[in-house]
Amino acid sequence: MIVFASDGEQRLKGSGRSIPGVHLRDALDAVASAQPGLVQKFGGHAMAAGLTLDASQLDRFSAAFEAEVATRLQGVACHREFLTDGELTEKTMTLVRAEQLRFLAPWGQGFAAPSFDGEFAVEQVRVVGGKHLKMRLMPSGHAQAVDAIAFHQHEGVLPSGSLHVVYRLDVNDFRGSRSLQLIIDYFEPC
Repeated sequence: MIVFASDGEQRLKGSGRSIPGVHLRDALDAVASAQPGLVQKFGGHAMAAGLTLDASQLDRFSAAFEAEVATRLQGVACHREFLTDGELTEKTMTLVRAEQLRFLAPWGQGFAAPSFDGEFAVEQVRVVGGKHLKMRLMPSGHAQAVDAIAFHQHEGVLPSGSLHVVYRLDVNDFRGSRSLQLIIDYFEPC
């Protein structure tokens, strides 16, 4: 994905992020080589890049870039993939474990924060900030429910019943109280 903003003149400056399987800088190089003058300048690496082009060339660039990405993906459907460290037991899904993981940060590309998955029953759910889901979830086989938040995942229908959830452990610091909170990266009905 590339997002463009005007520089106040006739140029657009773009910032792009990629997905596994598409080397973004190489894709931009292929477009620039195939259509000289289309891209004024560009640079970056496999997962992030920047570029400048004339505003009048946006449609032409978009078509060329989409075609190049399609060629690189070779018909493979894009889907989000989650690699997790499995399911946590009640003894390991704790505030202490979340604090230990927080101590090991920073996380980043090639060194992702540990994520986990499991089945949960939805006990409570509400929308906060207009687009986030704040939930109380009961992990399957556990005696204690946990708080969870799913940022930017409110799409009109509130989840209910049982969910399969991909999450990270986090510490919720709120009004001087610290508690375990799950940061939900993905969920779907069981």
